[in-house]
Amino acid sequence: MSPIHGAAAPDEPLQLSLLQGFPASAAAAPGPALAARLPVARVRLESSLPHLDRPFDYSVPAGLDAAAQPGVRVKVKFNGQELPGYLMDRVAESDAGHPLVPLHKVISPVPVLTAPVAELAGRVAARYAGSVSDVLRVAVPPRMAKLEKDLAPEGVLDPSLFADGAAEDGTGAAIPAGLEASSWSSYRNGPAFLQHLGTGESPRAVLSALQGYGPGGWPRMIAEAVAAVRLSGRGAIVVVPDYRDLDRVEAALLRVLPAGDVARLTADDGQTPRYRSFLRILSGAAGVAVGTRSAAYAPVRNPGLVVCWDDGDDLHIEQRSPYAHSREVLLLRAEQEGAACLLAGHTRSTETQRLVEAGWAWPVEADRAVVRRTVPRVLNTADSFELEHDPLARIARLPGAAWRAAKDGLERGPVLVQVARAGYAPSLACDNCREPARCTACSGPLAIAGASGSSAIPQCRWCSTPAPDWRCGTCNGVRLRRGATGALRTAEELGRAFPGKPVVTSSGDRVLATVPDSKALVVATVGAEPVADGGYAAALLLDGDSLLRRENLRAGEDAVRRWFNAAALVRPAGAGGLVVITADDAAGVGALLRWDPAGYAQRELSLRQELQLPPAVRVASITGGRTAVGHFSEAVEQQLGPQGIVLRTAGPAPLVMTGAPGQGGAAGSGVEDVRTLLFIPYSQATQVTRVLRAVKVAAAAKRTDDPVQLRLDGVDVL
Repeated sequence: MSPIHGAAAPDEPLQLSLLQGFPASAAAAPGPALAARLPVARVRLESSLPHLDRPFDYSVPAGLDAAAQPGVRVKVKFNGQELPGYLMDRVAESDAGHPLVPLHKVISPVPVLTAPVAELAGRVAARYAGSVSDVLRVAVPPRMAKLEKDLAPEGVLDPSLFADGAAEDGTGAAIPAGLEASSWSSYRNGPAFLQHLGTGESPRAVLSALQGYGPGGWPRMIAEAVAAVRLSGRGAIVVVPDYRDLDRVEAALLRVLPAGDVARLTADDGQTPRYRSFLRILSGAAGVAVGTRSAAYAPVRNPGLVVCWDDGDDLHIEQRSPYAHSREVLLLRAEQEGAACLLAGHTRSTETQRLVEAGWAWPVEADRAVVRRTVPRVLNTADSFELEHDPLARIARLPGAAWRAAKDGLERGPVLVQVARAGYAPSLACDNCREPARCTACSGPLAIAGASGSSAIPQCRWCSTPAPDWRCGTCNGVRLRRGATGALRTAEELGRAFPGKPVVTSSGDRVLATVPDSKALVVATVGAEPVADGGYAAALLLDGDSLLRRENLRAGEDAVRRWFNAAALVRPAGAGGLVVITADDAAGVGALLRWDPAGYAQRELSLRQELQLPPAVRVASITGGRTAVGHFSEAVEQQLGPQGIVLRTAGPAPLVMTGAPGQGGAAGSGVEDVRTLLFIPYSQATQVTRVLRAVKVAAAAKRTDDPVQLRLDGVDVL
């Protein structure tokens, strides 16, 4: 296990005692003639059952000898069913001790699962106590038979069949000269980082980028780092949170590399384009993979650099088991393949700060003089000076300073207004007793979706049932008031406050990537801020206290990240750029005023270390019925006890409902769902995750209890 990263070891053989009733391989009568060389195939089934998460031995018929190569998709007979899987390896003999069932079919002769990706999948599954099959479901996209027929008619991918193919080693790329004088030159350790990449070395860095727009922004910096590593003949992998960042990074890469050398991997493009890009990378026609979460597993040849942008964004977390974070996948891959690593963002997550403090990565930051020239001026309406001149600033949603900043900014260009909630009135409350308004059908929160004047009818955000005759269950009141103001209501109010100025919204289902460099108000929810080519003249960061009040360990860290991401889209102070924030938090707002994200991350990490909370330790959550969680926890304690490991635990505690009724066992099923948390020191992470995985397998094989959800390092459990 890495002492810094805390990664678990690669997948290890599971104890057969935990798999009673599931043989190591399937017995069968003598079948067709077998392959003369390496007649045994080890196959990993595509199954979500934990107790089937290991290779099974099958014989290789002579007729499938040529096609049955490691990495191909196959179908096999298992327990009377025909299941798909991946052929992991060919060996000379099996230790099963009885005749083997022959492979049923080779689905495709194209080896889509490379050995390094297979090893990485095992490492990720071990780290998160999950199944390798679940990881491979993310790593290898669904097969498109027509594409394989066109591009690999004989099962061998030919890079020349790709019309936009590039040189296999990337040395033919039109890499710009003089990288030492690039955007990295104004950052400490920046030129040295590029130099090490260009000479074939593998440095590790954490970049605190300043500018989020224009030709010199962070996409250009990432593109130059990729160009440097391509200069050394190695490949690169870039992972970003969403399609808007992906479009910007891809455009920046295409400005410094040939089009055929860059492959875009994202499910948003559709299965066929995604699979074509996957095959381009697999064939070696493309040496750079850029995309969202699944791009972390791209089969890039000889990877020399892995990049993760804005790792604090929760879009980096896979929404299916084992819920791996793309940052952790890339760190495991960099360690496995000896590649360089770049974690970049406008701020630092506490996880990346931990890597810096441990010496695993070097910080790449700008000097204070460069920071002052590059970033906008920041004004806090809650400080003593502003409150002295505007006593109502603390309670006003748009204080006088913010209104003046918007008025002056509109004379010079677009003005960004960041709000916390989408919709019109995303939450309602009784006007008399201030109790939240609830749906009479499902007890869900009521909201108003759009502006309809006095005829607006509230409806449930869970079941969409309208509530025209709502009555408060506490005081019997009938009048409603807004508990929060959404982006649409804010846009309506600003439109009246600034008549004649266009108002653009970016929220909900309509998220804009860019806006023109014109005099307009741009109202966006957090994380949906579009980019203005020339930068915003001003930005108003509203509802800051609402972001900070969320009941989450990372509420402050996430709010600061959102503020910095929005402020980085504003012009420098020398060009009149101004950011106005309306929040009371001294630590978070102070970091923005000083433009010191590293200082805030250091402070947060020190507090977490003092309290022994993530990321100072790892956390495992066990969720399910009370009986099942109790049995699972007892089994874990029994196996850890002989190893001398005693973990700090919290729970079992009943789950607080955060979704609609019917989601989870506590709603409607009569079974109370609870959660137990295990806090795991990094020094014991390998042993504990191995035990958690074994207990999960045993519980699935016995089927004596209802299933439980096991999740490691979930950001929403605290």
